[in-house]
Amino acid sequence: MTILHIDSSITGENSVSRIVSQAIIDRLAEAQPGIPVIRRDLASAPLPHLTLDALGDTSVLDEFLAADTVVIGAPMYNFTLPSQLKAWIDRIVVAGKTFRYTAEGPEGLAKGKRVIVALARGGFYSDEARIALEHLESYLRSVFAFIGIEAEFVMADGVSIGPEQRQAAIDQALGQTRQLAA
Repeated sequence: MTILHIDSSITGENSVSRIVSQAIIDRLAEAQPGIPVIRRDLASAPLPHLTLDALGDTSVLDEFLAADTVVIGAPMYNFTLPSQLKAWIDRIVVAGKTFRYTAEGPEGLAKGKRVIVALARGGFYSDEARIALEHLESYLRSVFAFIGIEAEFVMADGVSIGPEQRQAAIDQALGQTRQLAA
């Protein structure tokens, strides 16, 4: 068993998605002491955007395929995911490796993996007025479903509204992490 820990926030120690993703890792490690954790920080060591030259490098894909559980810290930037996380996704969504096209439509080939996303958003995006602006959770749910994985989400919403709401969102998300290892 191996856990792959992906963080993509540029805000370092001030990052809510990093706080929550680390809490998820801690809970999983408590449940399975000694489990190896591979960490990839996409902010401090960003992947270049996908180019034709980069197609031959399969190291990121191999790392993903070797992991049993993937924990992703995903903040919302401008209503969607950080570009560094998109660059990582571009390397794991690969025809013939994590999905294939069939006569019946696409088929996900990455089944059997557990993906847990620590999602942090500055506002609230569940009401009708704002749901059309939300392209982080919806994108990640769709892309992981496309490759055969039903992702789990731990949400911290409203973190930019004020200090009290930020702490309430962190506390609520950390509470959710306690259920993940069960």
